[in-house]
Amino acid sequence: MSLDIGWVWNTALDWMAHGLWQLSWWQLVLYALVTTHITIAGVTIFLHRSQAHRSLELGPVPSHFFRLWLWLGTGMVTKQWVAIHRKHHAKCETVDDPHSPQTRGLITVLARGAELYRSEAANEETLKKFGHGTPDDWLERHLYSRRSIWGPSLMLVINVLLFGAIGLTIWAVQMAWIPFWAAGVVNGLGHFWGYRNFEAADASTNLVPWGLIIGGEELHNNHHTYPTSAKFSVKRYEFDLGWTYIRAMQALGWAKVKKTPPRLRMGAVKPVADEKTLEAVIANRYEVMAGYARGVRVAVQQELKALKAHAPKADTSMLRTARRWLHRDNDKVPARAQRQLAQARAAHPVLDQMLLMREDLRQLWLNTTLTREQLIAHLQLWCQKAEASGIAALKDFSLKLRAAQA
Repeated sequence: MSLDIGWVWNTALDWMAHGLWQLSWWQLVLYALVTTHITIAGVTIFLHRSQAHRSLELGPVPSHFFRLWLWLGTGMVTKQWVAIHRKHHAKCETVDDPHSPQTRGLITVLARGAELYRSEAANEETLKKFGHGTPDDWLERHLYSRRSIWGPSLMLVINVLLFGAIGLTIWAVQMAWIPFWAAGVVNGLGHFWGYRNFEAADASTNLVPWGLIIGGEELHNNHHTYPTSAKFSVKRYEFDLGWTYIRAMQALGWAKVKKTPPRLRMGAVKPVADEKTLEAVIANRYEVMAGYARGVRVAVQQELKALKAHAPKADTSMLRTARRWLHRDNDKVPARAQRQLAQARAAHPVLDQMLLMREDLRQLWLNTTLTREQLIAHLQLWCQKAEASGIAALKDFSLKLRAAQA
C-alpha cells in the first residue's frame, strides 16, 4: 500500500490549523471564558478565602482540584500568593505594601502588577513570615512549587492539540487573565476608585455592586473591612459570585464556612445604654459608623434645602462638597476639599456638631486606656448629649444605638 504524501500533508496542515477539537469561533470564546472563570474561582475561593484568610475549610475534592487547575492555568505557587496577600493586609497603603497604588502609583500597579508580584515572591523574608499554613505535601514540594512552569506549559500543549494554532491565542488569554484582573484591576483600581460602604483604615473600594468576571473580588472595601469573612457582599444590591459557589460546595459537604460579616441586631430601645449595648456597638463598629455617615449626609441635605429656601441664588458649592466628603474620615478627604469642609463646618454648626460627636463616638473603640465601666459611662453620656442636641439626625441615631443588641 502506497502512502499518499499529499493526504498526510493536508491532514497535518488541517490539524495544525484546527486541532483535534474543531469548534466554531463562539465555542472557542466560550471555552476561553469558562476556563478563565474557573481560574478566577480558584483564586478567590481557594487561594484568597480558604488559604490566605482561613475563612472557610475546603474538602479534599475542591482543594486538590483548585491546586491542579491553578498550577495549569497560572503557575502560581500557593505559599507565594498567600504570603504576598497577607503582607498586603498587614502593610496596607505603606511603602512595604507589595502593590498599593497609593504608594506606587495607579499606572504602575495596573501596568506592572504581575512584575510586582514576581518581585515580592522572590522575597524569602515575606514567604517565611506570611506564608505559614499552606499545603506542604509531596505534590506541593515536588510538582506544584518545584515545577511551577510545567503547569502553564502543559496547558499550552493541551490547547494546541485541541485547537491548533488558535490554541496559542487562547493560552495567551488564559495566562494574562489573572495578571490583568487580579494584579491590575483589583489591586490597582480596588484601592483607588469606586464606592465605599465602610471607612476601613486603608483606601480599599468596591468597584461594582454586581459582578461576574472576578468572582466577588470587586467588593474589595467590604473584604478589607471584614477580611476573615468568607462572604464579601454586605448590601442587598451586592452580589458575590464566589459566595454562591461556596454555598453550593457547602451543600455538597465540600466546604465549611467559618465566618461571615457581623450583622447589627436591633431590639427594643433601652432606657439607657448598658454593657450589652457597648458590646454590640464595638463588635459592629464599621456598620455603626456607616449608619452615622448616612445621618451626616441627611443633615447636609437638610442644610442645603434650608439654604435654598432662605436664599435661592446662594452659592451651594460649599455644601455640595460637604455632602461628598463630610462623612469620610479626615485622612481620606483630598487636600483640595479640606478648605471647603472647614468653611462648611464654620458656617453650619449642625454639621460641625455632628462631626465632633462622631469623633467622640469613635473613642469607644479607639481609646484603649478606659475600663469597661468608663466606656459604658462614655456611651451613656454620648447618647444623652445626642438626644439633647436638638439635631434630629443625632437623636434618631442615638435611639438606634440604644436598641442595638450584642
